[in-house]
Amino acid sequence: MLLAINANNTNTKFAVFDGERLAGSWRCASDPKRTADEYVVWLAKLMEIAGLKLADVDGVIVASVVPDGMFNLKALCRQYLTQDPLVIGEAGTILGVKAKVDRPEEVGADRLVNAVETKFSHGGPSIVVDFGTATTFDVVDAEGDYCGGVISPGINLSIEALFRAAAKLPQIAIRRPKQVIGKNTVACMESGVFWGYVGLVEGVVRRIKAEYGQPMKVISTGGLAPLFEGATDVIDAMDPDLTLRGLCRIWRLNRPA
Repeated sequence: MLLAINANNTNTKFAVFDGERLAGSWRCASDPKRTADEYVVWLAKLMEIAGLKLADVDGVIVASVVPDGMFNLKALCRQYLTQDPLVIGEAGTILGVKAKVDRPEEVGADRLVNAVETKFSHGGPSIVVDFGTATTFDVVDAEGDYCGGVISPGINLSIEALFRAAAKLPQIAIRRPKQVIGKNTVACMESGVFWGYVGLVEGVVRRIKAEYGQPMKVISTGGLAPLFEGATDVIDAMDPDLTLRGLCRIWRLNRPA
């Protein structure tokens, strides 16, 4: 079985693939100080609940945008799984797509992985909208190559900034309000955050399509993607496991045996 790890700024997601089948996935808060010992106790218990065994893992692939956390993730793989992980971005790792940007080394690992899976699952040209710590828009061309995109603050970051910067505004939860016009402070904030991000997505997608000059599919992914499902007609498909399947695909490309 393959263990795929996607470490982002807010959450780190672990997924187990039995062949091409996603057998289980779990997430924890990203913390560079979390040790290999802590990871293995947490992961082994969750796998046990799902009827899986840590001992059956015979391969590991990691994509991370948190450099400080790589030491402990690699320690988990080597000490407890006796596996040397395949790491996105390290020398020798084959992705099967090109990064057609000024500085390919600066592109986040998760964005490249999304491009890989989009190429095979959805085709191109496409726009991948990833609702995470940042809300990113990534362009995949007709050949499946990564062509750049847009990075904007994520919805959680915006809520936190609003709470911290405005003395009289409360902390609010993320939810889809029933109406746009709020009748109290919390309702006004909820509407502004949610519908403001819908407007952001619609506006950026429209401008990307106009600049690209060809019809494009729009795929949403990321932890908050389900929140926006059905809220706008610019998103053609939601694919919450896009990154994890991309990791599995890259593993098979690099370890065909």
